[in-house]
Amino acid sequence: MNETSRDSSEHDLFVTEFPKKGYGIVDYLQGRVHFALLDQMKLMTTSGMTKLQIKETILLNVNEIIDSFDPGKELNNS
Repeated sequence: MNETSRDSSEHDLFVTEFPKKGYGIVDYLQGRVHFALLDQMKLMTTSGMTKLQIKETILLNVNEIIDSFDPGKELNNS
């Protein structure tokens, strides 16, 4: 995730922009997550991962994010 690249064309292959106009905040955020997951799966597929490996990796990452989420702490940081 910390990988940096000066070649923006590489990023253009895997980053889908979600339209900003005409959506409420909840729909906008859900759309960004949806496209981010699709982009991640596309990249993982091109790197040779199987569908099962992709599913396991993404679910593990999402579970870690949810498990580490502390709503009280998040509210105090905003």
